[in-house]
Amino acid sequence: MSPGVRMVERPSPNRDARPPGQAIDILLIHYTGMPSAAAALARLCDPASRVSGHYCIDEDGTIHRLVAEAERAWHAGVAMWRGATDINARSIGIELVNPGHEFGYRPFPEAQMRALTDLARAILARHPMTPARVLGHSDVAPLRKEDPGELFDWPRLAAAGIGLWPDPGAQSETTEATEATVRARLAAIGYGYVDQDFAAVVRAFQRHYRPEAVTGRVDAETAARLESLYRQLAES
Repeated sequence: MSPGVRMVERPSPNRDARPPGQAIDILLIHYTGMPSAAAALARLCDPASRVSGHYCIDEDGTIHRLVAEAERAWHAGVAMWRGATDINARSIGIELVNPGHEFGYRPFPEAQMRALTDLARAILARHPMTPARVLGHSDVAPLRKEDPGELFDWPRLAAAGIGLWPDPGAQSETTEATEATVRARLAAIGYGYVDQDFAAVVRAFQRHYRPEAVTGRVDAETAARLESLYRQLAES
């Protein structure tokens, strides 16, 4: 960790054992969606809530360690990625203190993003995984969740080697795509629920990769970025 990043132990009882032999292959990023850091930490550590994460990063960059990485934290809920539904079993969850869309959604501060970048790099060193498996909560739970949302700086993480981002050239293309092609590309990348609520899955994709236009409609720019990511994965 970089000098100045503060780690605080704040154990949560909301945890259990991972299935034997289960690899950790998803890094899942959330926002807390509560009015304050104190309220969020209280809920993440309240046995009655049955909710937790492995880490919670405050807006000043302080990292609260809630659950050991070897254990399963309870953060993903009903979710799916590449057909797998027990996302908690295979992931590490990082909660970012932010009031979220319900309580006054705002940009994530520099100190918080620096701490996240340091922490994510350390996690990926311990648990190597493909960049395509660094995800937001809305990616795995598009029917229920919006976090970390359209203000989260995914390009910054990708530039630091954490996650994927479409090739810059794709952002100026005028790619046309049929709905069938878009459905197939979303499923190939990993998104679930495509046939259950297509517009919700498109919005989840846009929150991550096309945050300027979270509409649920596939415009040329969305199609171009989707195709860019699909090609990156096909070539990896």
